[in-house]
Amino acid sequence: MRAVIALAAALGSLLLGGCLLRLGGQQPLRARGWEQEAGIATVTPKVVRALRPPLTPLPRTENRTTVNKNGIYQFEQASKCKAIQDNILSSSTKKKRYTEDYYLHIVTKLQNCTWIRRPEESMKFRSELASCCDAVHNFIASQNNSPLGSNMSYEVDSKKTILITEDIFKMLPVSSPLSVYPFKTCAVVGNGGILKNSSCGAEIDRSDFVFRCNLPPTVGSISKDVGNKTNLVTVNPSIIAQKYNKLNEKKAEFLENIAVYGDALLLLPAFSFRSNTATSFKVYHTLQEFKATQRAIFFHPSYLKSLAQFWRTKGVKAYRLSSGFMITSAALELCENVKLYGFWPFSKSMEKMPISHHYYDNQLPKPGFHAMPKEYNQILQLHGKGILKLQFGKCESD
Repeated sequence: MRAVIALAAALGSLLLGGCLLRLGGQQPLRARGWEQEAGIATVTPKVVRALRPPLTPLPRTENRTTVNKNGIYQFEQASKCKAIQDNILSSSTKKKRYTEDYYLHIVTKLQNCTWIRRPEESMKFRSELASCCDAVHNFIASQNNSPLGSNMSYEVDSKKTILITEDIFKMLPVSSPLSVYPFKTCAVVGNGGILKNSSCGAEIDRSDFVFRCNLPPTVGSISKDVGNKTNLVTVNPSIIAQKYNKLNEKKAEFLENIAVYGDALLLLPAFSFRSNTATSFKVYHTLQEFKATQRAIFFHPSYLKSLAQFWRTKGVKAYRLSSGFMITSAALELCENVKLYGFWPFSKSMEKMPISHHYYDNQLPKPGFHAMPKEYNQILQLHGKGILKLQFGKCESD
């Protein structure tokens, strides 16, 4: 108890002395009688040190500096990425033909920008597409949108029509088989050579719905890059004509080759050109004849015409849209999240290394048939706006 009283008295002396010094600058008054009565010893430096409160460390400022630096960096990155997107947009509105190197330069910069999905932008674009084209109801020819006895105009041969007879009507599903939309995640897999050694297979196969184009190979060692899962695959009638002799023979080979797609939908442009119709119908009847697990369905020509007009207003003017671009457009209406793989219309990689047109061959499309640079420009814009995600290069391995 005496020790506590001694410490309190010493502290009182120190504080009182301090106040007196501040007030008058004179020597501190000593209440010596009180000290002596309490039996308190003279305050020594040792006691003073004991009475000092523990030092409180000053707040560190380096974290704030780091945050500030990060904030500045993020702001600069956002500004750079905005400038890149503005560049892409301005180039899409100009008639000038941009070189492959120009696009590679843009893509190289764009891939360094952090991609962020923007639901509001996605909904806005989906509504824009739906009001023009309505993939949910019109993407696939069905009994609901192609009445029995009606005359259907061809997509490209628009002056020619085909009567929807009872035989044709029976070939059509009652309603679109994709009307169970929206799918949560969709992968649209192009056939670009950039898929080679990409290790994207596992990621693609985790998607809820996988679109593919033109009966591409998916088995063997390539599956690690392109995956196996297929829910819908487009079929170019020219493949059926050239590889399977229009199914007048080689039916067994055809059925064996498409078995890798499981119960996928085979989507054909039966009503785009009149020359496509018989071959497309032959695919349908072959699948029926052999009770194959796959089903043949047909693009609705009105949907494709509306879609071409939609993209024409955005600068994509070509004889015909590519099948990959058609599928991407439909996926944006049918899926909540869309990711594109293997979309690469260039002859070299970002590292300037030669790259094949397809991951399985180097067969080039007909010159002037598709507007590949313009289509790709639109895809880059959609990526930049957070509406879809475009996979650049390799995927992260599991």
